[in-house]
Amino acid sequence: MADNLEKDGVENQVKGTAKEMEGKARAAVGDATDNQSEHLKGHVKELEGKIQKNFGKAERKADD
Repeated sequence: MADNLEKDGVENQVKGTAKEMEGKARAAVGDATDNQSEHLKGHVKELEGKIQKNFGKAERKADD
């Protein structure tokens, strides 16, 4: 069980970081093209990534 928490935590951190970066890029594209919808979608994706990354950190901490 503990091994699964560590593994799941790392996986969520990596996926969350990727989502966060994707969101930042998408928001930047929205800014560059003056597309408010794309800008907002990027920030939502970034927030989802931060949440997932922090959930992964919590999983790993719970494994201690």
